[in-house]
Amino acid sequence: MNFPANLKYTKNHEWARVNGNKVTVGITDYAQSELGDIVYVEFNDKGTDVKQDGIFGTVESVKAVSELYAPVTGTIVEVNNALEDTPELINTDCYGNAWMIVIEMKDTSELDNLMDSKKYEDYVSSEAK
Repeated sequence: MNFPANLKYTKNHEWARVNGNKVTVGITDYAQSELGDIVYVEFNDKGTDVKQDGIFGTVESVKAVSELYAPVTGTIVEVNNALEDTPELINTDCYGNAWMIVIEMKDTSELDNLMDSKKYEDYVSSEAK
């Protein structure tokens, strides 16, 4: 499993890449491997307000439909519409071109609620047991 050190992580297996007051969001390598082949995604629209740990969309795989949770509170300012046509990209490039949304944060202190890569790796290891 790959857990880049420059990202923050949620217990729901989303990653967050912070750039100023904007956070790019996707699902982790662990999440995509557990889901299996991803066949469909749906996200809230640009301009939608989300709360930390609130649902911003769903991802559907051959195994299950899973809700996606926002790592921070804010407004969705960008959506990766390319994933509508190529959701399988999440299985091959979850930390790159398969980002899902960008959130403009309301409160940067919420980042303190997220895990760094080491804590997330430990969390995944304990969950897998």
